[in-house]
Amino acid sequence: MPDFTSLPLPDGAHLLELLFLPACILAGSLALGLAANKFINRRIASHLQVEEGTWHYLFIHALRGVPVSLALVTGLYWIVNTIEIVPSLARLFSYVLFTVIILSITRVVARTVGGALEMHIEHSVEKLPKTTLLSTILNIVIYAMGVLVILQYYGISIAPIITAMGVGGMAVALALQETLANIFSGLHLILSKQLRLDDYIRLSTGEEGRVTDITWRYTTIIPAGGGNMVVIPNQTIAKSNITNFSMPRRDIIIKVPVGVAYDSDLDQVERVTLEVARETLQKFDKTVTLEPTVRFHTFGDSSIDFNVVMHSSNFDNQFLVKHEFIKALTRRYRAEGIDIPYPTRTVFQEKGAGDSSCG
Repeated sequence: MPDFTSLPLPDGAHLLELLFLPACILAGSLALGLAANKFINRRIASHLQVEEGTWHYLFIHALRGVPVSLALVTGLYWIVNTIEIVPSLARLFSYVLFTVIILSITRVVARTVGGALEMHIEHSVEKLPKTTLLSTILNIVIYAMGVLVILQYYGISIAPIITAMGVGGMAVALALQETLANIFSGLHLILSKQLRLDDYIRLSTGEEGRVTDITWRYTTIIPAGGGNMVVIPNQTIAKSNITNFSMPRRDIIIKVPVGVAYDSDLDQVERVTLEVARETLQKFDKTVTLEPTVRFHTFGDSSIDFNVVMHSSNFDNQFLVKHEFIKALTRRYRAEGIDIPYPTRTVFQEKGAGDSSCG
C-alpha cells in the first residue's frame, strides 16, 4: 500500500491553492464528458438505426458512458503531467488515474461479454434462459478481476487475500448454507434447461405460473390471468416435481368433454363440432396450425360422450379458447337441433304378484 504520510505536504492555505486548479480541471473535464456523452447518445438515437441483437448494437451499448471516463482520465493526466504539485498529490492523482482507466475497461469488457453471451443464447438452437443470476455471476467475476489488477498496481499483494478468501470461504459456506444451496440450485435449473423464461410450470407443491426470472436466490412466477407474483426459493423448485407446459413444445392440448342425445346423427355432430372448433381457433388463436379432432368414447347413461381435442399456442390462451368454444358450440347445437341431454335415469318397477289393486 502506498504511504502518503512519508511525503511532504504543504500547510493549510498552500494546500487549498494547490487543490483549486486541479479541482477546476476535474470539474471541467467531467462536465465536458457528460455533455459529449449526451450528445453522442442523442446522435446515435436519431441518426444511427442499429438493429438490436447485432454486433454493432453490442459495441455501441458497451461504449455507453465511455466519453465521461475518457474526459476524466484526460483531466487527471493533465493534472499529473503538466501542473506543478507536491509529490504526494501527484502520486494520489496517478493512482486515481489508473483506477479510472481499469474500471472503465472493466465496465466495457463486462458489457461486451454479457452482450455476447445474450447473443449466443438468442442464436443457439437450445436456448439457455437469460436470467438475472447468469448476468450477476458474470459481472461479479469480471469486476473482481479488475479490482485485483488495481490492488496489484497499488502494491497490495493479492496472494494473502486469495488465501484468506479460501480459508474464510469454509466459514462463509457454513454460515450461508441455505443461500449457497439456492444459488447452486438456480444454476442447476438454468444449465439443465429444465426451466426457461416465459415457461408455464406447475410444481408438486401446488404453485403454478409463468416464469419471469431466476435470481441468485429466488425464482419468480406469475399465475395465469396476471395474478400476484409468487416468489419461490430455487432450492424448493429443485426438490419439487415440475410439470413444464411449455416443453418440449409450447402449444398444449385442450380437451373439452361433450355429450349428445342417443338419437343424434353422429356424422352431423362431428361435422358441426369441428366447424365450431376451427372458427373459434381462427378467431382467438390464429397461430395454431394443427386441426381439431372429435373422438367418441362412451355410451353414457343418458348421452353418447366424446372429447373435442384442440391445440392452443400457449398455456394462457387455453382458458379463453375453451370459454368461447363452449359458448359457440351451445349456440350452434341449438341452431342445428342437436340435443345435449340432461342426465336422466329411467326406473322400471314390477308390480308384485301379491299386490292388490285399490278400488
